[in-house]
Amino acid sequence: MKKQKKIVLITGGAGGIGTAITKKLAVSNFDVICTDCKEKQNFPTAFFSCDLRKAEEIQQLYNWTTRNYGIPHILILNAGLGIKEKLAEGDPEKWQKVFDVNLMGALRCLRAFLPEMLMQKNSQVIFISSVAANQPFEYGGIYSASKTALEIIAETLRLENPSKLQVTTIALGAVNTDFFKNQLSGFSTTDYSTEMLDATKIADTIYRCINTSENQQINKITIRPKHQVF
Repeated sequence: MKKQKKIVLITGGAGGIGTAITKKLAVSNFDVICTDCKEKQNFPTAFFSCDLRKAEEIQQLYNWTTRNYGIPHILILNAGLGIKEKLAEGDPEKWQKVFDVNLMGALRCLRAFLPEMLMQKNSQVIFISSVAANQPFEYGGIYSASKTALEIIAETLRLENPSKLQVTTIALGAVNTDFFKNQLSGFSTTDYSTEMLDATKIADTIYRCINTSENQQINKITIRPKHQVF
């Protein structure tokens, strides 16, 4: 009998790191489903438009995915939004949006898919985090706080399901994507243009995590450019 392909659901898959992961897994014998708030363009895999800030759209994503493909074996929580604002001057409405995407979007996806994922053998959840987690820096408090909270969720998830689920956090430094250009406000005060991480190399690392032995877990990987200070 032909072996069933593992189903992978990737949030924030329509750009940058998400697209690199999608393309890598799409040619590696996985059934890949990409979701993003952007409209579908020329995409090599199944695509469902979903705004992770809206509970009803995550429910629609769940319904569509399970009806057409089944329960994912692997959930890659990649969607994220950047912001740089001074705490005394910034916009709390924008801060809320960052937490709604970076934290609550991930939590809502977990709540929708996790119960049935736990019924499968060797399911995996991969969180795409940042070296900014647990690292305060000027104008970066909101983003850092959202990623710190995300990593706490990841570790809690691992502790709650030690034998049923593989949980991996990938903490990244500056990656050569449109992340800084697309952040809600502010700008990068550090010039990473001479050396940034390659999104395709990040996708290679995630592929290796997915294919690790079933009797071991890769709990956390930190990847940053050589000359990035934190």
